[in-house]
Amino acid sequence: MSAERRQSGPFREGDRVQLTGPKGSMNTVTLQAGNAFHSHRGVLPHEQLIGLPDGSVVQNSGGVEYLALRPLLEDFVMSMPRGAAIVYPKDAAAILAYADVFPGATVVEAGVGSGALSLWLLRAIGPSGRLASFERREEFANIARGNVGSFLGGAPDNWSITIGDLADALPETIEAGTADRVVLDMLAPWECIDEVATALTPGGVLLCYIATVTQLSRVAEAIRSTGLFTNPQSSETMVRGWHVEGLAVRPDHRMVAHTGFLLTARRLAPGTVLPELKRRASKSDFSDEDVEAWTPGALGDRTASGKKLRKAAREAQRAAEQAASASGRDDADQ
Repeated sequence: MSAERRQSGPFREGDRVQLTGPKGSMNTVTLQAGNAFHSHRGVLPHEQLIGLPDGSVVQNSGGVEYLALRPLLEDFVMSMPRGAAIVYPKDAAAILAYADVFPGATVVEAGVGSGALSLWLLRAIGPSGRLASFERREEFANIARGNVGSFLGGAPDNWSITIGDLADALPETIEAGTADRVVLDMLAPWECIDEVATALTPGGVLLCYIATVTQLSRVAEAIRSTGLFTNPQSSETMVRGWHVEGLAVRPDHRMVAHTGFLLTARRLAPGTVLPELKRRASKSDFSDEDVEAWTPGALGDRTASGKKLRKAAREAQRAAEQAASASGRDDADQ
């Protein structure tokens, strides 16, 4: 199947629907005839929603009103089962922009985590593109497969997950010079820069999503040292919401601040020597010992427990099976 999902029209059996209560509480249900949404304030049969247009308001048995909407991709990724930390929507949007991900592109992604970024990338490349994802841990890959299948109604034909280290698996999976974009969300991206350079087409974009300043420094210098890329550019994205009610206009008390750094560089043509940039005297000169002191090998990789990963995988797979079943019914109806 292609990486597409029905986004409009009346609610049908198998659709995911987000119910927002009067106090802003949200619950997501998968519509199925005979089922109902239960709360301490009443019951809402799914049949009451099936056939209604998106954006309808319904009442449960207790007279409580709910706004019913299809979840946006942002809503889905923020509430889906997860084993690894997800790429936040604000960063996903910046990744798509800074990496210039386009329809039909061949994109490499490592690691796949819980599949949040995979969903954004699949939407951006469209059915004519190709997404090759790499993940070291089978548990994370299973969660990602379930989440992607749940949102899209099945696994798209143009997406693959390869289990293993990127440095070893990439040359066996992607032909040299054929990847348009490479997005790295991994602990030590500097370990596979040479393999990424081989996979990228001249002019292709490498984007690294990095959590800490020590990692940012190390990967930037690793990219520079190859002589195969333009000078890397780095940034971070912070989002601050605003409260707007009449004349009460002020910033929200809470904001999504630092989540990670984005670093981009473009692949040079073979044999190209980048002109030297003039730099002020600074701490640009360093030794390997300085780098190791600044970025010690123990980076504190935090991992979820096996029990949590198995539970997340079961939840994601269950949702994917429901979505696939609904997709099959739609195909039969057509």
